[in-house]
Amino acid sequence: MATAEQIKALLRSYVDGDGDQFLTVSMQVAAHAARRGQGRLAQDIRDLIDEAKRKSSQPTIRLAVPITRPAGELADLIQASYPKTRLTDMVLGASARSSLNRVISEYREQDKLRSHGMSARRKLLMVGPPGSGKTMTASALAGELKLPLLAARLDGLITKFMGETAAKLRLVFDAMVVTRGVYLFDEFDAIGTDRGRRNDVGEMRRVLNSFLQFLEADDSDSLILAATNHQEALDPALFRRFDDVIRYSLPDPKQIEQLAKNRLNSFTLSGVNWDDVRKAAEGLSYAEVTRACMEAAKSAVLEDRNRITTEHLLTTLHERSAILGRDTMP
Repeated sequence: MATAEQIKALLRSYVDGDGDQFLTVSMQVAAHAARRGQGRLAQDIRDLIDEAKRKSSQPTIRLAVPITRPAGELADLIQASYPKTRLTDMVLGASARSSLNRVISEYREQDKLRSHGMSARRKLLMVGPPGSGKTMTASALAGELKLPLLAARLDGLITKFMGETAAKLRLVFDAMVVTRGVYLFDEFDAIGTDRGRRNDVGEMRRVLNSFLQFLEADDSDSLILAATNHQEALDPALFRRFDDVIRYSLPDPKQIEQLAKNRLNSFTLSGVNWDDVRKAAEGLSYAEVTRACMEAAKSAVLEDRNRITTEHLLTTLHERSAILGRDTMP
């Protein structure tokens, strides 16, 4: 018989949707049974584990939502994924991290809040420059809360016919009730453009009005995230419709160093001149610094090195700057 700790571990892995851990603990239960002389039970458990591995190409248990892929017309409107990203994987400013931790805490305790007539923060507007972590935040929230990430495909949503676009938006918002998840509207300025702009067309104003109505009426258990690089283009009415506005910026020198160390933690970094690295990365986004680190790591792997030097990092950082038209090489 399994021990109390093994039973709890099995239940925990089931709740967390961690199929790999579930099978690992099951093997431990089989080994425990064998040590107690229960050879037949141990073999039965091993046979079931082998059968589970054969039948499942994706061992992770996913029970957060009733569907794994959007079907029908939704298949053209939503792209589903199941991220394993966590907030600890991200380098964030103190304000953004505090806001996101509060969102996670409130969502996990939403029943307690409801019992007191309160609602958890679910509707978030994320604004900031490209590569500052907005899309990764959506993955991290989904990973933390064991929910699917359902990204709205704007090319499928927006058509030249107002009625069609509004109907498709309604489909997405209806899905939020049926399928609990993290719904991301990336490049949100395509929908949320200021209705007062002279060059705005009536069609898009009506689309925005529809979105605002759906957003305000939504009372699902899903998280709704909108992300944009162009805060200045958004309609002012949007800001008061969201529970929180999370602002992102380019990494400061301390965050640049932390990000590089996180991405290169499997390599030896002793001897790296971090002053030079921080200076070379100034003005780059989180995404660009990450890419530079990955390029340095790939070079090290191909050259059979386990050490990253200052020169390697500076080379890849200058390459990223040159691609952006900001070559910082002396």
